[in-house]
Amino acid sequence: MRGTRLDPNTTFYSSFLSCEKDTEAIFKKLLVDSKPYSDELKRLLLINTKDCLTDRTNPEYIKKIRGTSVAQLRQQQYLRISPKLKMGENEDVKSYILISYDNFSPCKDNGYYRDCIIEIDIICHTDYWELEGFGVRPLKIAGYIDGILNESKLSGIGTLKFVGCNEIVLDNNLSGYCLMYAAVHGNDDTIESK
Repeated sequence: MRGTRLDPNTTFYSSFLSCEKDTEAIFKKLLVDSKPYSDELKRLLLINTKDCLTDRTNPEYIKKIRGTSVAQLRQQQYLRISPKLKMGENEDVKSYILISYDNFSPCKDNGYYRDCIIEIDIICHTDYWELEGFGVRPLKIAGYIDGILNESKLSGIGTLKFVGCNEIVLDNNLSGYCLMYAAVHGNDDTIESK
């Protein structure tokens, strides 16, 4: 079956086109625009000790938090967009935040666009789940993410609405939670005609 050829002079619309920009906006909102909470998230990702949130004077912790950018978190695989988790033989144990998109459906207000569910997986090594007191690392991470993102407006995505959270168990060593947000896409999902 032959498809119709697209006219390069015609603007076309697709929410799939904005996922890259949406992912960047979410990571920026979580780890740059939301201080001091972005530093708390960095502590939970980078420092695998029970006192990562309570020891505010440890010079190693302070240096690590201040010296790690979002680009470095991506490069070192703390922030992921690929669903494959692979730990190298001599790699340090990490906590991960993975963003993915699921359940695309037509937008009720404009059929050109697709609403979707943004899934944010929080995966932590089970040996490092426990924090001081009764704190649990992946739930703390989920709490900061939810506090920052729920009901927030991001360009192109619209307002994010929390729809649920499920536990994820990958194996005996890696498990966590999946936060889900409904996203209504809009006018950033276009490619202008040339």
